[in-house]
Amino acid sequence: MSESPTVSTDADGGLFKSIRWPRVLAILGGVLVVWIFLRLFSGILLPFVTAAGIAYFLDPAVSALHRLGLPRSLGASIALLSMIAFILLSSFLLYPLAAAQIHLLADQLPSMIARLQNFATHQISVIQSHLGPSFISDKLKQLVGNEAGTVMGFVGTALSHVLGTGFALFNILTLLIITPIVAFYLLRDWPSVIARIDSWLPRSQEAVIRGLAQEISRILNAWLRGQAICCLFLATFYAIALTIAGLNLGLVIGLTAGLLSFIPYVGTIVGAISSVVLALGQFNGIDPVLIIAGIFVIGQLLNDYVVAPRFLGDRLGLGAAWVIFALFAGAETFGFLGVMLAVPVTATLGVLTRFWLKLYLQSPLYLDPPKLHE
Repeated sequence: MSESPTVSTDADGGLFKSIRWPRVLAILGGVLVVWIFLRLFSGILLPFVTAAGIAYFLDPAVSALHRLGLPRSLGASIALLSMIAFILLSSFLLYPLAAAQIHLLADQLPSMIARLQNFATHQISVIQSHLGPSFISDKLKQLVGNEAGTVMGFVGTALSHVLGTGFALFNILTLLIITPIVAFYLLRDWPSVIARIDSWLPRSQEAVIRGLAQEISRILNAWLRGQAICCLFLATFYAIALTIAGLNLGLVIGLTAGLLSFIPYVGTIVGAISSVVLALGQFNGIDPVLIIAGIFVIGQLLNDYVVAPRFLGDRLGLGAAWVIFALFAGAETFGFLGVMLAVPVTATLGVLTRFWLKLYLQSPLYLDPPKLHE
């Protein structure tokens, strides 16, 4: 355990004199270099960060294969090919169902738009009957009736355009090609990379830094695997339940809501709003809409009180509010790269904060009584 920073509360500025400024400046300089590096190369780092995440996730499996006698190169190949095969098989199995639902939605879109217009006009009439005709102007009522179709048509056109042309085809192809290659080399060389980094640690602080790194790794392992299980559960539950309920595009919305649930509650909220809007345009009456909404309520309750406590718990050491803030802050700063780095950075900061808080609570700055000057 490293010695805590010696501090003094003397009035002559002993507190500031005792701080090891070269070490502090070195740490701040390192943080600044990392920040500048991310800002300069954020546009090309996504495949490499993704590959590092895959390698980190698959390393226990590759290490287990290596203990059985397989070379790490062969173990890395088996693990990566198994993951790719699973993704491709899932995509091939789900694509026909998703494509059929999208085509069905496109065929029924005009009638759904008309039904939404009628629903909006009826609700405005009900509000006027209860609150008076002057509460909502006729101009607004006409606007809702006429422009709702235009808005829905624009959404449909945009969706078709996105599905037809894809998102930045070159970047996607780069991600798909570069990521597996980099992940393979990282998996193959993972022990040597860790050993090399370990050899660079200052000998006087080796045990402390290694302990902090192990704690960060433990938290990330538990959170990533627990969150993956939660997302998989929600995606499966929503997709099956919405499909049974008869919602057009229920499979696609359910899977998307589950995948987006790596941001706490965001997937459920987005999925619920999308499903309710589609249900209003598809079904007659309010009962099917309430059933659709109830599916998301039940799914989130099951995740919060059954699945998450069992597989996730409080292993990240931070509340959901901090995770949401970190993800949105990362997205605002570095885009999707920031989203991928948000949880590791947050976990690291959490471990370091708890470590320094422990040192502070054991230091003279906290424990020594104040000196009274006459």
